[in-house]
Amino acid sequence: MSTWQIILLCVLVAVVAAVIAAVRTRRKDIKKVAYMMDALEDGELNFRFQETNRFNRTLNRIRTIFEKQRQAHEQDSWTKLIRVLTHEIMNTVSPIASLSDAMAKSMDGNGHSELDIKAGLETISDSSKNLIDFVQTYRQLSGVAKPVRKALDLQELMDGVIALNSEFAAACGATCQYRPEEPDLMIYADEGQISQILINLIKNALQAGAKHIDISARMGLDDEVIVRVANDGEPIPVSAQEQIFIPFYTTKKEGSGIGLSISRQIMRNHNGSIELVRSDASQTVFELRFR
Repeated sequence: MSTWQIILLCVLVAVVAAVIAAVRTRRKDIKKVAYMMDALEDGELNFRFQETNRFNRTLNRIRTIFEKQRQAHEQDSWTKLIRVLTHEIMNTVSPIASLSDAMAKSMDGNGHSELDIKAGLETISDSSKNLIDFVQTYRQLSGVAKPVRKALDLQELMDGVIALNSEFAAACGATCQYRPEEPDLMIYADEGQISQILINLIKNALQAGAKHIDISARMGLDDEVIVRVANDGEPIPVSAQEQIFIPFYTTKKEGSGIGLSISRQIMRNHNGSIELVRSDASQTVFELRFR
């Protein structure tokens, strides 16, 4: 075989190898796009591709654009919420003012009135207390403090949270355990605020009838720490899964509906996120990401 034939053969082999590699890469990219489209359609934005090439970086940029749009939509929801709050407050205050005015006008010079003063005052008192409770709940929602961060050992944090809920869990006949997938995991966060999130998730799970609550943690991409809180309680209704982070929305008979809203605010203040990644007959799973 001549030198030119050998060179030609090598070039041919190189071209064939390049074509095969390109086809394989294209198939992987098509799968990535299909996965991303499915996630976007389901409203799940907790995916991220390793930024090892330009294509992956482009997909991550698209995901970021959708995330910003969702946040803008949530901001609009907050604006509407404030209007609702104003409406509710006015609905409570107006009758109080009207009743007080009527009682004052009905009194004669000797302090006597045709109206039942005691019943009127009781009505005013009850309405005032309800309004105070309502405003206190709103203050909790709008007054999330700036996090005071420090290095936290996840094992120690989880041990403390589980201990705080041990009595409630035992009363419910449930178990709660933390099993990290990697040793010595650390996060840089506000201990009190993150504990509040975890306690709320555990409490919600127990109220949903969970008998097993499993918390795990691992390292993700870009040095993320991912904490997953899973339980086997009653699943969140499909119709409610997109609403659970909206302030004052609740699927429980008792509850303010602000726990998950506050949790999301706390995680955003930590430049992280909290998402419902699964809720079906087998499991309900929340995922916290610390970046």
